[in-house]
Amino acid sequence: MRNTAITLGVVVFLAAIALVTLKTVNDRYTDPGQAEVTAAGYVEKTIRVNEVALSYVEGPDNGPPLVLLHAQHLDWYSYNLVLPGLARSFHVFDIDYPGHGATTVPAGYPMTAERIGTDLGDFIRTVIKEPAYVTGNSSGGLLATWLAANRPELVRAALLEDPPLFSAEQPRIQQTIAYKSFVTSNQAVQDHADDFLLYWIRASKPFFDKNVGRGSGAVLTRAITSYRGANPGAPVEIGLLRNDTVRQFVRGLDEYDPRFGAAFYDGTFNQNFDHAAALEKITCPVLLLQANFEVRPDGILDGAMSQEEASRAASLLRNGTYRRVDATHVVHLDEPAEFTELLTGFFLRNTGS
Repeated sequence: MRNTAITLGVVVFLAAIALVTLKTVNDRYTDPGQAEVTAAGYVEKTIRVNEVALSYVEGPDNGPPLVLLHAQHLDWYSYNLVLPGLARSFHVFDIDYPGHGATTVPAGYPMTAERIGTDLGDFIRTVIKEPAYVTGNSSGGLLATWLAANRPELVRAALLEDPPLFSAEQPRIQQTIAYKSFVTSNQAVQDHADDFLLYWIRASKPFFDKNVGRGSGAVLTRAITSYRGANPGAPVEIGLLRNDTVRQFVRGLDEYDPRFGAAFYDGTFNQNFDHAAALEKITCPVLLLQANFEVRPDGILDGAMSQEEASRAASLLRNGTYRRVDATHVVHLDEPAEFTELLTGFFLRNTGS
């Protein structure tokens, strides 16, 4: 079995290894998957929902509506490997939820599941205008859980892709590998950082120096700065990063609002959102996917859920199906064909009609 999620340390390591031996950077790189997404009929859009300028891509109307909610630190494009296939059976709405991508929010916007979920629900109600299938990865899976529990009239069925159920609640979250990211996010908010991607690289300097080599973080910084100079306003795409998840992670951090991560650090994301209570409220069909994980010797969870947490989540669902997949945390990037097959089969068996 392959090891679990791409952790921050592994991401930094792979990114640095990919860059430190190179003399030039491809400043004009465009991910080849973009052409496939465009050819499949997807169009980037922005619409105001309440106080949020919500960025999303919409596919052709080839079936029932399907809402995609990416993982934390990523954006809508993390689904690029599955978007063409999903467009054959669904009318896809792939959303940058608040804190991510090109979506913008007003000052003081609360990064809570309740507020973000409310705005996403209003998007389904006012833009899609009919109940939708909803899938979310990681933090997106928590938002999908909130929607299924609190807006049942808007969700036909839900696929929860390796969500950190229970493990993202305080104080349990402090015993997870992801907590380091939330500490960094919180510190960035305290420091009023205006460039989180470069802030994150600087905060990771000890890891770079110890595990890659002195100055390797600076090489990655120069690559990012060079790309930005050649592509003003565009999401950062470092083509020399051959690992899809690593490249998407860097892209996502470029437009990431650290207040989202800080809300996990201080627990406010889960305000009025008890995971167990939400799972018990859900009445629609749910497919719960659990990816690989590891509990390290020091007790730290490297992954989204322990087996005990996944089993507890499954037991609370009234109409739930549990499935373990041999994949890393972002299943749709690691195993896109399997993810597409699982999602399509599950949702089309639960048409809601």
